[in-house]
Amino acid sequence: MIRVIFILAAVFLNPLPATAFPIDAADETGIERLEGYRQAQLGNVPGNRLFQGARLYSNQISLALPERSFSLPAENRQLASRIVALLGDEADDYSLSMLDISDPDHPNLVHHNADVLRNPASVGKIIVVLALFQALEDIYPDDIQARERILRDSMITADAFIRHDHHKVPFWLPERMRLQKRKLAEGDTANMWTYLDWTLSASSNAAVSMVIKHLLLLRHFGKAYPVTVAQEESYFAQSRTVLHEDILAALQEPVARNGLDPDHLRQGGFFSREGKRRVPGSNSVGTTRELMYYMLLMEQGKLVDAWSSLQLKKLLYLTQYRIRYASSPALKDAAVYFKSGSFYKCVAEPGFVCKKYSGNKLNIMNSVAIIEAPAGAPGLRYIVAITSNVLRKNSAVAHQTLATRLHALLQSLHPVHASQQ
Repeated sequence: MIRVIFILAAVFLNPLPATAFPIDAADETGIERLEGYRQAQLGNVPGNRLFQGARLYSNQISLALPERSFSLPAENRQLASRIVALLGDEADDYSLSMLDISDPDHPNLVHHNADVLRNPASVGKIIVVLALFQALEDIYPDDIQARERILRDSMITADAFIRHDHHKVPFWLPERMRLQKRKLAEGDTANMWTYLDWTLSASSNAAVSMVIKHLLLLRHFGKAYPVTVAQEESYFAQSRTVLHEDILAALQEPVARNGLDPDHLRQGGFFSREGKRRVPGSNSVGTTRELMYYMLLMEQGKLVDAWSSLQLKKLLYLTQYRIRYASSPALKDAAVYFKSGSFYKCVAEPGFVCKKYSGNKLNIMNSVAIIEAPAGAPGLRYIVAITSNVLRKNSAVAHQTLATRLHALLQSLHPVHASQQ
């Protein structure tokens, strides 16, 4: 288990907003900022133009392995050697799991240091969203419309649980025909879909903390949710012991129930300082093996159920500003389903200047992605999960470089598919 104690630290998770969910889904979800991005593609709003690979519509996003009997193959050790060579002298500081399903009848599997435990940082937000979809299915097992109603019609107002967060989230201002990007503030109200979107697209710690708060309320009140402010306050007035047990159950039980190992993939609690103060949790851990398996189960429709898996995939669809691994120019025409997270820690060192993603004490960078290239008619499909702790080097640039090299390697394995791009 890993418990990270910061000496001199800064946390930067997705410093600029990146949007997820296809932009034609504003009416379906009530995520208002999607309309802003749609208008930008029409030239009615300045900036915010999308890469070719980010222009899929909702009906073009599907699960890669639905209702398919699929077993993980034996590791391809020859391919593993080639991928480890891409990491160079720093290979020991990387963990990587990759599953190439371009030809699902002949998949390629690679693991390198795949069971090394690292703090998942913002990648842990995919566990929170899984837990929410599991709670919805538990309450409404045979009623998807009821789940959709909760997601669209339940309104969440940011409160003290968001304190404090530096991430900006996008707001659509239709009367001014512009997108505004700012920090989430107490009093901001939006539906649950929007908070999920802010959680994964902008990687907002404030947004995910409100999602966790309402996950606890949803599990406690069941079909009586949404509840009044008085009922919320009564719930959170319980003892810290009770709340501790509740949050562990809320976040960790769904992991095990969906075939994942909580000892190797776990979100321990809130992402905000205030949330942690009010509801004590545990530590968070992740391995590339379990992160890759999470994405595989999603592609098979086995995270909760097929409907939930598809919604999760749409929420992870990356558009607009691509960062870190996803910023590789080689992926410009690819559909990328992505989450990343990082934190670094610096200590005094002669001649060393602490910079973003370049810690000298700790320099964690995590990336998990599904790549479909080209978008809309993929010849190449693969899942990759990477964690690294390379000190004193810009890990965002390192992951971008690795993405370019890995994509080229997979193109060489599938020359017919690569020629379609």
